[in-house]
Amino acid sequence: MVALLLGALAGLRTMTPPAALSLVRGPSPAAAALAVLALAEYAGDLHPRAPARTALAPLAARICSGAYCGWRVSGWAATPAVAGAALGAAGAVAGAFIGLALRERAAARIGAVPAALGEDAIAAAGALLLAQRWKAM
Repeated sequence: MVALLLGALAGLRTMTPPAALSLVRGPSPAAAALAVLALAEYAGDLHPRAPARTALAPLAARICSGAYCGWRVSGWAATPAVAGAALGAAGAVAGAFIGLALRERAAARIGAVPAALGEDAIAAAGALLLAQRWKAM
């Protein structure tokens, strides 16, 4: 279940779940680099010419991120690594398409920037919560 949820969050923001998993394990150059990439993604997402998350390259990146996160937490969930990766990848696809639909609805109601910032907050809070839970195991 954690693999699927982290994958869904990767569908919202590609770099946030891997950054959260790395950051809760402690400071490292990799954790810092992933955190910088996550912050850059937040900024880039606000740009009007940012590609759609469901375009081929962004969706492939989300699938890879979800699969990585699912693989990484599979041991905690007593799930085979391949199953964890598959759940993470499936969650990323679902998260990308469902997240896009919800964001478009939110943008129509509250504006594009508030909708994007709300999505950022959900992705960051969700990933950190799941990563903290994973770390505690």
